[in-house]
Amino acid sequence: MHVAIAGNIGSGKTTLTKLLAKHYDWDSNFEDIEQNPYLLDFYDDMQRWSFNLQIYYLNSRFTQIQEIKETNRTIVQDRTIYEDAFIFAPNLHSMGLMTTRDFENYFSLFNLLESFIAAPDLLIYLRASVPTLVNHISERGREYEESIRIDYLKRLNERYEAWISTYDKGRCLVIDVDTNNFRDSQEDLGKIIGSIDAELHGLFKA
Repeated sequence: MHVAIAGNIGSGKTTLTKLLAKHYDWDSNFEDIEQNPYLLDFYDDMQRWSFNLQIYYLNSRFTQIQEIKETNRTIVQDRTIYEDAFIFAPNLHSMGLMTTRDFENYFSLFNLLESFIAAPDLLIYLRASVPTLVNHISERGREYEESIRIDYLKRLNERYEAWISTYDKGRCLVIDVDTNNFRDSQEDLGKIIGSIDAELHGLFKA
């Protein structure tokens, strides 16, 4: 089974991925941050490196999905291939940080790759306000994230909300991170696990 966690930068995807993997004894699949050859350059010059970064992520996530398909273990994945295509790439294009030519090329490739993959059995969306995102980003102290602008996070949040409101590829569970502190509260984490259990029982019955 494939469980995927979606959400804006700083929403808590990696933390929740680790907590769920530990609780359920699932395998975890994370974003390739340390080995990403474009990330530092992208945050230094978004316009120059946006297309390269998005192609790298597209390839990386497609490879992850292929590996997930071949295993008989349940995998919990940190971020989905859909977020790049429907949130990050369109946002870069609308901000003038990716040319129309590059965006159309990117989206054409995404459409091709999407025809070869299946959606997650369960998508968990972490909804968080911009102040919460800023607080989380500040707390983890990644140097390359210091230049992220509040208006950039706001634009991404708007696209996330538009995307999740029309998501119809499978089961979806929405978690309000502003009111659920699963990082520090076992009680709050327990609420999420209870909701996931309910969704998983529904999957097994289907």
